[in-house]
Amino acid sequence: MAGIKHRTVETNGIHLHLAEAGEGPLVLLLHGWPESWYSWRHQLLALAAAGYHAVAPDVRGYGQSDKPREIEAYSMKHLMADFVGLLDALGEKTAVVVGHDWGSAMAWNLAALHPDRFHAVVGMSVPHMGRTPLPPTQLFKKVFGEKWFYILYFQQPGVAEAEFEADIPRAVRMILAGVPGFDPQSPIVQARKKDDGFLTGVAAPETLPDWLTEEDIAYFAKELAGSGFRGGLNRYRNMDRDWEELPELATAKIEQPALFIIGEKDPGRAFAPVEAMKALVPNLREPLVLPDAGHWIQQERAPDVSAALIGFLKSLPA
Repeated sequence: MAGIKHRTVETNGIHLHLAEAGEGPLVLLLHGWPESWYSWRHQLLALAAAGYHAVAPDVRGYGQSDKPREIEAYSMKHLMADFVGLLDALGEKTAVVVGHDWGSAMAWNLAALHPDRFHAVVGMSVPHMGRTPLPPTQLFKKVFGEKWFYILYFQQPGVAEAEFEADIPRAVRMILAGVPGFDPQSPIVQARKKDDGFLTGVAAPETLPDWLTEEDIAYFAKELAGSGFRGGLNRYRNMDRDWEELPELATAKIEQPALFIIGEKDPGRAFAPVEAMKALVPNLREPLVLPDAGHWIQQERAPDVSAALIGFLKSLPA
C-alpha cells in the first residue's frame, strides 16, 4: 500500500516484520487472531497524517515474522519481551501501545508491567482482565461445562490447525465475515457438540460486508498460507502458563491514560465485562462503544477508530 514501508528488525532473539508509516511520537499497533499488520492498514495512514510514527508488527507466529515451533514460545512473557525489545530496536524510550483482540491483552499487560516504556494504552474489543481467580481453562470449564467453547477447542495442538488449513481462503472468509465462532450466545455455536469445529454450522457468506473486500480476504489468506495457524493458536495454549508466570497481574494497576473501544455487537461483551477493569485501570477514559459494529472494529469502522485514536493521542500530556 502506498505510504506504508516494510522492514524486519531483530528483537528478543527473533525477527519481526514491521509495517510503518509517518514520523513523530511512536504508536505501536498490535493485532490479534488470526490477522496481521494488515488489520491496521487504515490506522497506519491516518496516524501518519496526524504526525505520528505508526508501527504495526506481524506478531511472532504470523505473516513474515519468525515462527518458533515450541508452544511455550508464545507465552505472554515472550511476547511482551518482543515489544519492549522492539522499542529498543527502534531507538525509542517510550511509546503509546494500541491493541486489538489478543493484541489488546498484550497492550494492557505491557502497560501494567512496563509502565516506564508505555506511557499510554488503548485496548480494543478485549478489556483488561487482570488475573482470573483460577487458571483460565479451569475457569472456562466451570463456566461452560459440557458446552462447546472455542478456547477449549483450541487447546489440543493440531486439531484447529487442520480445520482451518484445509481451505484457508474459506476459513478466513468465515472467520471475518461469517457467524463468529467465538460467540457463545449464537444458536449455531450453542448447537455444537463436543467434537465439532470452529466452523461447524457456519456457511461461507456469498457477499462480504462493505468494510471487507475480496482483496483483503486474499491478503489475509496469503499471509496465513505462509505462516499457518499454529503460532496464533499457540497463544491460546499459553493462557494457563501466563496465569502461573504473571501473578503480579492480579494487583498491578495501569496508572497511565487509557482508552477502551468496543463494537456494540462484539460477542466478547457477553463474557468480558468492561466494568470489571475499572479498578485496575483508574485513569480509564469513558469507554467508546461503536454502534452496530462487531469484533473487527478497526477495519469495520476505520474512520471512527482512527479519529478516536488521534483524539486520545492529542489529549496526552506533551
